[in-house]
Amino acid sequence: MGLLDGKVGMVVGIANERSYAWYIAQSLMAQGATCAFTHLPGERNQARTLRSVNALGASNPWLRPLDAGKDEDIAVAFEQYGATFGRMDFLIHSIAFAERDLLQPGKFITTPRAQYLSAIDVSSYTLLGLARAAHPIMAKSGGGSILAMSYYGAEKVVPGYNIMGVAKAALECTGRYLASDLGVDKIRVNIISGGYLRTLASSAVGGTGKMEEEVAKRSPLRRNVEGSDVGGTAAFLCSDLSAGITGEVIYVDCGINTIGA
Repeated sequence: MGLLDGKVGMVVGIANERSYAWYIAQSLMAQGATCAFTHLPGERNQARTLRSVNALGASNPWLRPLDAGKDEDIAVAFEQYGATFGRMDFLIHSIAFAERDLLQPGKFITTPRAQYLSAIDVSSYTLLGLARAAHPIMAKSGGGSILAMSYYGAEKVVPGYNIMGVAKAALECTGRYLASDLGVDKIRVNIISGGYLRTLASSAVGGTGKMEEEVAKRSPLRRNVEGSDVGGTAAFLCSDLSAGITGEVIYVDCGINTIGA
């Protein structure tokens, strides 16, 4: 018997088998959940996400295109989801974007207005947009759990993280305000601040070459975070065991955030 038997929800943001969203889906499914998936529009993106979803062992997965930067795309995806499943117990938001050239040490000051706003839109506002679309079906289902992914660079300066740190700080604050608005309908909103994991997204950040080595030396657990660590926490936060937790940023980083310079 799994923690999530009978629960169903949507996972947004699987890029490949190394992404946190993939590990989260793996843990949710291992605990009995049914996951629906989205991919960025385009045949290449669909093929990449489908390959990753197939690696999870999902049979005949529900997979639809979604550009979360477009309200009309969000509306269509959630309408199709609702028509298929009729309920939503969880929503996983694992979306972030910033221009790679801006993610280099010393380059924050060069961030143009358009790229600054784009990073905030894709990395933060999309949580609000997805939560707004999920709200009616979650409320009808008796409540649910919304999760998004952040990183310690939202709180402290991490060289090269730059505009992504600003965007993640906005994401964390967005989560708190959503938790306040949606709590009346028993919808919980939490943020997982995962430690550094070598993913497609993290590889774009300059200045992280020695981060794995340093975390393994300095973190209380003397190791780097693994995708399964975050996946397990997500499964707990989507389960009824976490019914009293909302509006929180939960660090899953082997304790490195507790260590001073």
